[in-house]
Amino acid sequence: MGSIFGRIFRVTTWGESHGKGIGAVVDGCPAGLELTEEDIQKYLDRRKPGQSVYSTPRSESDAVEILSGVFEGQTTGTPIALEIRNKTQRSADYSEIAEIYRPGHADFTFDRKYGIRDYRGGGRSSGRETAARVAAGAVAAKIIGRLGITVKAYTRSIGDICIGGFDKDEIFHNPLYMPDKAAAEKAQAYLDELRSSGNSAGGVVECVIKNVPVGLGDPVFDKLDADLAKAMLSIGAAKGFEIGEGMNAARLTGLDNNDGFVLKDGDTVKSSNHSGGVLGGMSDGSDIVFRVAFKPTPSISSVQHTVDRHGNERDISVKGRHDPIIVPRAVVVVETMAAIVIADKLLENMTVRMDRIEQFYRR
Repeated sequence: MGSIFGRIFRVTTWGESHGKGIGAVVDGCPAGLELTEEDIQKYLDRRKPGQSVYSTPRSESDAVEILSGVFEGQTTGTPIALEIRNKTQRSADYSEIAEIYRPGHADFTFDRKYGIRDYRGGGRSSGRETAARVAAGAVAAKIIGRLGITVKAYTRSIGDICIGGFDKDEIFHNPLYMPDKAAAEKAQAYLDELRSSGNSAGGVVECVIKNVPVGLGDPVFDKLDADLAKAMLSIGAAKGFEIGEGMNAARLTGLDNNDGFVLKDGDTVKSSNHSGGVLGGMSDGSDIVFRVAFKPTPSISSVQHTVDRHGNERDISVKGRHDPIIVPRAVVVVETMAAIVIADKLLENMTVRMDRIEQFYRR
């Protein structure tokens, strides 16, 4: 089912939305990394439901437990098993749609592919699976943080309301994680209107990765930007990815889009960053800047037309506890998935040059 991501730093997620629990197994984490459940919990607390009127009222603590791979506060180099128990699942909320294909959901494709599906909240296709990704990504963030690499994501836009300024301190001062107070207030009013009419909204998450060394990624199939795109588009409800100028690059000329090089303190650096921090599939030393577009939450109470699995046309109004917008809770998912990609690329990059291998083993 494609539940494994990464080549050296490998993450496997497991579990369903309304099963006994969900979790992740992290393999390839170096030994000697200081790691506690609190390190992981602070990321999960940013994703957990019930934090505002703009997220599902499902009240889950999302408390993580480290089952293996850590001894006396340090990683041992063995697989790290992480578990998050489901506490407040209400499967009865979904009994009415057990035989119906919800518009915008994976019900139809899952049923046709496997011939059986867990209809309770979407099962394996549920957005709740992202809690396992966040738990694993928190480990990756701890690794790259030791090297001074930081990953920061935030909401860039909701609907057609886009940030006009940037105040990093404002990100955690509004429920939408927007770095612009005025835009956040306007977006909240827009969402309140949609909620009252049984509708939902989409938006864009932007992410900035700083202090990445030059040369992460490869020039052909395993490009850094390609792997970031795969990581982001594997998140439920993600529908678009662009890095640097992205789609806008198609409207520029070569002179406009190219980044010049200059010398700064004896080092070669770029004078601009239209590339978004990646050239030829490899990090170029600039900030890596990319955006991920998320579709509107498909579970809405407005009446929609559909078909059931027996071939009958039906109307449906989705009940239960659902987010009116996915974007705010997706911010930390984008952040931690980016950390997983960077951690994996860092470990891969250690073996690409013979002189560095010799330097390590002959010292």
